[in-house]
Amino acid sequence: MTETSAPRPVHWLPARVADLREETSTTRTIVFDVPHWPGHVAGQHVDVRLTAEDGYQAERSYSIGGSPDGQRVELTIQRVPDGELSTYMVGEMRVGDEAELRGPVGGWFVWHPEESDPVLLVAGGSGLVPLMAMVRERARAGSAAPFSLLYSVRSPEVVLYADELAHRARDGDGLNISLLYSDSAPEGTARPVGRIRPDDLADTGLPQGSAARAYVCGPTAFVEAVAGLLADHGYDPSNVRTERFGPTGG
Repeated sequence: MTETSAPRPVHWLPARVADLREETSTTRTIVFDVPHWPGHVAGQHVDVRLTAEDGYQAERSYSIGGSPDGQRVELTIQRVPDGELSTYMVGEMRVGDEAELRGPVGGWFVWHPEESDPVLLVAGGSGLVPLMAMVRERARAGSAAPFSLLYSVRSPEVVLYADELAHRARDGDGLNISLLYSDSAPEGTARPVGRIRPDDLADTGLPQGSAARAYVCGPTAFVEAVAGLLADHGYDPSNVRTERFGPTGG
């Protein structure tokens, strides 16, 4: 899933579902209690392994959506058509169910709260998950680093963390949030529906060019389009970190 990652940890850790939150009709957040979890950095991901009663095992990688929280790991899973793990985790997993986690994984697509440079986050669909971990970690740590989030999504019905985003947008606190609708938008939305375009990047409230670091996450075509737009806006390629995803079997 990540383009540049640290080697995967060797050991699987037992985990138990502590909480479930429905985000959309096809997406839910699962909070695991993971004894001996070593901690993680915002932007990292984790391997999840489930074992059936007959011994069959399946594993997938998922981005961590929550900021570091002791021995808890928060994942937001979107059900993928014909997805083996995602279908079960979104539709059938219950509090108390057991799994195994291995991680954290990734050392490049991360943000540390001691960093003070401006940050531009650009998410496409469920690519919001690791970027939301950065937003939450910024708030938890009381960081004053200027943050701007551009979240491209098809329609209001599939917006992840909708209530939290609305609350954070009202709060301000140096965080600018823009929702960009590609198919349908709420009534009264000023921006015309459509894919992300150059003027969206011109209105982030951040310094243009190399003064800001950009994190981009989403489907491959989205990430490539945004990377091109950032280059046109003068962003130094060394300051643009990308993570992309595609069909994996879920």
